[in-house]
Amino acid sequence: MNKFLYLSEKDVDEIVKDNYDVAINAVTDAVMMMANGSTIQPDKSSQIFDDFYQNRINCMASTLKNENVCGVKWVSVFPSNKEKGLKNVEGFTALSEIETGSLICFMNATKSTSLRTAAMGAIAAKYLAKQDATSIGFIGAGEEAKAHLNLIKYTIPTIKTCYVSSRTDRSTSSFVNELQTKWPDITFVDCHNKYEDAVVNADIIVTAISSQEKVLKANWIKDGALYIHVAGLEDEFAVAEKASKIVCDCWDCVKHRAQTITQMYHQGILKEDDIYADISEIIEGKKLGRENNKEFIYFNSVGLSVEDVLLCDRIYKLAIKNNIGTWINK
Repeated sequence: MNKFLYLSEKDVDEIVKDNYDVAINAVTDAVMMMANGSTIQPDKSSQIFDDFYQNRINCMASTLKNENVCGVKWVSVFPSNKEKGLKNVEGFTALSEIETGSLICFMNATKSTSLRTAAMGAIAAKYLAKQDATSIGFIGAGEEAKAHLNLIKYTIPTIKTCYVSSRTDRSTSSFVNELQTKWPDITFVDCHNKYEDAVVNADIIVTAISSQEKVLKANWIKDGALYIHVAGLEDEFAVAEKASKIVCDCWDCVKHRAQTITQMYHQGILKEDDIYADISEIIEGKKLGRENNKEFIYFNSVGLSVEDVLLCDRIYKLAIKNNIGTWINK
């Protein structure tokens, strides 16, 4: 092929809109492909530029053999951008077919990154939240938190109350103002910067923050809750120690990163046997998910390149089908 398709952020928005099944199905299929051995996923390469903010650029590559596609995502994560009024995540994905190695698509992956992360949270909620969960609580009120509410509410329509907290009133107000129109059956409770208030009554807890601060405390978490850990070090060790089950998107990938349970593992606080399952084992039925409404379940999402590549490949195919994007000669 002597040309490739370029998809801007606007193009991706037009393709996906509120079709959350695209992301949820792609992420589910990707973890199952990884589990059955039909993928190649090298370790993520991360270049960290400062210790305080953990401003970084990540390079994430993978191949989906049965889909005939190889891809790489180049994504910047700059928590310090919030102080400058800039978005803190920006990503681009390149896709090549693996018969000739030809580049087929280059797309803005900012939205797809947010969607795939939230889709994994929604999948975790489907299998691990207690039946008929009615409340969700957020520490963090940015774009990733918004995406998590959208996809989890879509997956679990019984949610009727949303508690939200953040460092600033501006971000919690923005969260509530944007989402209460979209989900009129949800009662939103603005907890401002009182993190405990956002967590203590929640059936599902999501920490969607960029800081490396242990803001979630174990004694805030009620019996029967599901905790969806999204970022890095946002919870004290006692949270994982309290859990009835610890489930990961991929434990082998998690233990090579720098998240809370990774640190606990390398310090000898957690053992291999303390990790109950990968989510693929629960989807397949090899292991049970939630067994009763008293269990506190800890779900750790590290983010997998196979998810990014499959979601972007499906967006690319939808772009072709709907004649969206710009063809560029090589």
